[in-house]
Order: sequence, then C-alpha cells, then structure tokens
Amino acid sequence: MKCRVCKGPAVLDVRRHNAAFCRDHFLHHCEEQVRRGIHQYKMLAPGERVLVAVSGGKDSLALWDILVRLGYEADGLYLGLGIGDYSDVSGEYVQAYVRDHGIEDHGHKLHTIDLADEYGMGIPEAAAATHRAPCGACGLSKRHLFNRAALEHGYDVVATGHNLDDEAAVLLGNVLRWDVGYLGRQHPVLPAAPGFVRKVKPLVRLGEREMAAYCVLRGIDYQVEECPMAEGNRHLGYKEVLNSLEDRSPGSKAAFLFGFVERGHERFADTAAEERDELRECTVCGAPTPGEVCAFCRLRERVGAIEIPVDISTPVDISTGPAEG
Repeated sequence: MKCRVCKGPAVLDVRRHNAAFCRDHFLHHCEEQVRRGIHQYKMLAPGERVLVAVSGGKDSLALWDILVRLGYEADGLYLGLGIGDYSDVSGEYVQAYVRDHGIEDHGHKLHTIDLADEYGMGIPEAAAATHRAPCGACGLSKRHLFNRAALEHGYDVVATGHNLDDEAAVLLGNVLRWDVGYLGRQHPVLPAAPGFVRKVKPLVRLGEREMAAYCVLRGIDYQVEECPMAEGNRHLGYKEVLNSLEDRSPGSKAAFLFGFVERGHERFADTAAEERDELRECTVCGAPTPGEVCAFCRLRERVGAIEIPVDISTPVDISTGPAEG
C-alpha cells in the first residue's frame, strides 16, 4: 500500500475512504476529521473551556490528545467507577498519559472523581442494589457527574470519546426500539440548557480501528480490556451486526449515522425539546430531573448512600438506555 498523500509506504488503510496513509499523514487525517466535525456541527468556539471525559481507553485518550494538539483549552476528568482491578488499571493509564505526554506541563489539568469515596457507591454495588444491568447505572452516573463537574469548574462544554462505531450502534438500538426521546437527542452536539452544559462528540467521523491506530502511532498506552461488567450488553451486539455489514459494504456505518443526522434527527428533535422543557430541579442535589428527585440521587438512595425523605420519594426510573454522551 502507498500513502494517498505522499505515495510513501502506508501503515493503515481506511476502507470507507478508499485510502491508505503513512504515519504522519494518518495522524493528520485523524486531526483533520476532528477539525471538520467540530466546524461542521459548531461543537466548539475559540476560547471555550473543554472538559474531556477520559476513561483510560483509546477513544477518550486520543480525543484529549487531538484537542490539545489542535490548540483547545482542554482538561480531563477521570471518573473512578469502583470496578475492581479494571478501574485501578484504567486510572493508571490516564495518569501515565498525563505524565508521559506532558499534559500538565502545557497548562492542562486532570480532575478525578472517585465514585465510591465521594458518593458512597461503586458501579457493582449500584447494579446489585437496583437489580439492573450495570451499564445503566454506569451511564447514568457518568452523565450526571460529568455535567456536574463541568458546571462546578466553569467549563463551557463536555467532550466525550464516542466514535463513529459507537454512535452507529446506539442509533441502531434506538431505531429498533423506536425510542423517540433518545433519537431526538442523538446528535454530535447536545446544546446547553438550564442545568446542562453543551455536550459534544468530536470523534464522530472516526472509527474504533482508526482510534486504536492513532494511539499506537502516538505512543499512547491505553486500557485494551473490555469492562468486565459489560458482558451481554446489547450495544456490543449491535456493533457486531454493523461490523459484519461494514465488512461487506465499507462506508455503511457512516451512511447510516450521517443519513440520520442530516435527514432524520429533526423529525424527533421536538420530542427531546419537550422532555427538556418539563425538567425541574432535583430536591436533593439541584440537577435537572423530570421528577422531584433525580435518577442519580435515587440510585444513591437504593445503595444506601443517602436517605431521601418519604414525602419526596416518588419512584424514578433508572434507565438502562444508551448514554447521551
């Protein structure tokens, strides 16, 4: 294979683009895809403070790296989920990236939150207490705490490492269930609203294979193992279906996702807006919620980390749906 740009030896081919790249031009390709996504969907503006949700995996570390290289004021937030050795190792990869790539030397910060220490529960305890899939409690906790941290520290936007493969799989699941609320919120940008900072997905034009290659070529070590609590997750099954389709017809994932974003999303946006307009402040923590008590506080109550007065204890569904990002 030869690089499409310089005709030198290529290190990776990207079938949906019908192109191969050498190391330097592949790294440029990744940065350019992020730059284009940011510009196309108006994700970030110059001077805005960005909080990157970092997990120790390839996508979030690559995202942080690319945003820093593109000149954004991007800091990281690592959330310790209390999933035994898996969480310990993930945190070590984040710390290693910060140390080895001089993140703090260049004026960027890493914030850390330990779910068990600061909120009285880890994901295993939350899943056991609710008798629901762990991914539901995990996604709920991440959404709540990333948003809360951004508000408390004065960030304008939260950036997550959802890539093309992730978003296509989430879209497939939402279409199969015709979950109009999630379909109305599935977009590369979730705009700011009272109680919510803007949320963006700058990797939406890049796939998992590209992000893994980016980390290898940039010398970024990352957590390779899948979360041990994700076994049986429907999202992984949807990815397998889409991977099989992509093998036979390169570009199918991108056509599916961006076709929806460009021609389908607006048909469901009003439903999401109506749901957002009905939110009020949680009586416990002040976060936006459709009921008196938000799902995160309700989750903490179920685990036994807090007590909620009986007169405001109306049950709240702890959704197991896909994370909004």
